[in-house]
Amino acid sequence: MTDSAASSLVRSLFLPDEAATERLGAGLAAALAPRDLVALSGELGAGKTCLARAVIAGLMGGPEEVPSPTFTLVQTYETPKGPLWHFDLYRLSAPDEVWELGFEEALAEGMSLIEWPERLGRLLPGPRLDLMLRFAQSPGARHADLVGQGSWASRIDRLAA
Repeated sequence: MTDSAASSLVRSLFLPDEAATERLGAGLAAALAPRDLVALSGELGAGKTCLARAVIAGLMGGPEEVPSPTFTLVQTYETPKGPLWHFDLYRLSAPDEVWELGFEEALAEGMSLIEWPERLGRLLPGPRLDLMLRFAQSPGARHADLVGQGSWASRIDRLAA
């Protein structure tokens, strides 16, 4: 096994409905720890914000009003596990703009959910969970591909169970 194969692990899940996406979000909330980064990718409408809302509700211990950070670019939440930073980088013009949003602070002390992580280019940190949502053939269904890098490689089996 090569070093790169040992340092990342891939799992695919079928999410038949929004409730399954919310259960994945709750499981992700349980697995998150300070300094974790989750990169959420997928087309518009694929369920990134739905998943992020479920993660935030799981961390907060119940339903929480979670506005999409599309226009503010970032929302922060004080959770019992520590601060959570929810970034939506769709409107980012250049990767370096992320520093103005508190990205360094989020990486140093918080947990980060990043929608549209590809906008960061080379600035996207290596140790992370990549979670890509794709449309499935059934209405409302999705496929989720999870790629664990760094410490996530040994932790994603809990999410895929």
